[in-house]
Amino acid sequence: MKLQPAHVVILAGVTAAMHVGKLPTALPVLRAALGLDLLESGFLLSLVQFAGMALGLAVGLLADGFGLRRTMVSGLAILALASALGAGAHSAAVMLVLRGLEGLGLLLTVLPAPSLIRSLVPVRQLSRSLGLWGIYMPTGTALALALGPWAVGALGWRAWWLALAALAAALAFGVWLVVPDDRRAGKAAPTISNWPQRLHQTLSNGGPWLAAGCFAVYSGQWLAVVGFLPTIYADAGIAAGRAGLLTALVAGCNMLGNMASGQMLHRGLRAQTLMFTGFATMGVSSVLVYAGLGAWLGGPLAQLLCACIFSAVGGLIPGTLFAVAVRVAPSLTTVSTTVGWMQQWSSLGQLGGPPLVAWLAAQRGDWHSTWWFTVTCSLLGLGMAWVLCRRVAPG
Repeated sequence: MKLQPAHVVILAGVTAAMHVGKLPTALPVLRAALGLDLLESGFLLSLVQFAGMALGLAVGLLADGFGLRRTMVSGLAILALASALGAGAHSAAVMLVLRGLEGLGLLLTVLPAPSLIRSLVPVRQLSRSLGLWGIYMPTGTALALALGPWAVGALGWRAWWLALAALAAALAFGVWLVVPDDRRAGKAAPTISNWPQRLHQTLSNGGPWLAAGCFAVYSGQWLAVVGFLPTIYADAGIAAGRAGLLTALVAGCNMLGNMASGQMLHRGLRAQTLMFTGFATMGVSSVLVYAGLGAWLGGPLAQLLCACIFSAVGGLIPGTLFAVAVRVAPSLTTVSTTVGWMQQWSSLGQLGGPPLVAWLAAQRGDWHSTWWFTVTCSLLGLGMAWVLCRRVAPG
C-alpha cells in the first residue's frame, strides 16, 4: 500500500513526540549521573515545552508565511541535530539547553501539521484525519517509553539519543520527498510580511483563546501524571523495564481517545459532549491515581486501571480540539497561527505542570496530595469547554 502524504505528516509528528517521551525512562539514570533532585528533574522533563510556551504563536505565523512543508522539515532537522549533540552531553546545563532546542524542533514539526492535513485530505475525511493526527503525542510517547528501557539498558542512553536523531533525519527526508510543496500549490498563500494582520485576526477572536486554554489544562495534567509514572514506580521498587512498559501502556491508551474523537465527530457527536466527558473523567480518575484510592479499592492493578482510564478518556480532548481549531481559526490563512497559539498554551501547561506536581510531592514526601492540581485543571477545562462550544465552536 502506497504511503500517503498525510500519513507521512503523522509519522513525522510521532517521531517528534518520541523525543519528548525518550526522557522519562532515562530520567532515573540521568538523575544518578548528573545529581539532579526531584524538582530539577521536573524542569528537565518539561523544558522541551519551553519553546512552545515562548514561541508557539510566532512559529505559527512563520509556518503560515514561510511554507508548511519547509517549516516541518526544518523542525525535524533541528530535532536530529539537538538529539545528536545531546548524546555527547556531560553536564546538566548542556542537557537543559539541548532540551530547549529540541522543544523548538518539536514546535516547528507539529504546528504545520493540521494545515497540511487539511490541504491533503478530502473535506469529508477531515475530522477522522485530524483525530488520527491527535495520536501523534501519545503514540510517540508510548513508543519511546516502551523501547527506552531496553535501549538504555542494552546500549546506553547516548546510543538511544543517537538512534532518535537518525530517525528524525530520515523523516525530514521523507517529508521533503513525499509531501507536496504547499508554496507551489497554486493557492493564495500568505506571506511573511502580512503577519500583523494574521496576528490581529487570531488574537482578536475568542475561539483561539478558549481552545488554547482548554489545551493548557489538559496537557499540563496529562504530562504531570504520565511523565512521573516511571519515577513513582521506581520509588515503589518496580524494575525500570517493567515501569517503562506500564507507563507506555498508560500513554498508549491516550491513542484510543484521540482516534475515537475523530470517529465520533464524524458521526455527529457534539464537541462539547466529548470534552465534558474527557475533563470530568480525568478529574475523577486522577484522584484515584494520586490519592492512592485506586490501590485502596483494589490494589496496584486497580490504580493502573485508573491511570489508563485517565489517559484513554482524556484523549477525547486533544482530538476534538484539533478538529475545533481548524474551524475557529478566523480565516484559512490563520490555521497554523491558531494552532500555534493553542500549542503555546499547551506548552505552558506542560512546562508548569510537572514541576508543580514535583514540588507538591517533595513538600509532603509522597504523591498523595497532588491530586488537587489535576482536579483544578479539569474544572477549569469544563468551564472553558462550555463557553467555547456555546459561543464559537461549530455545531
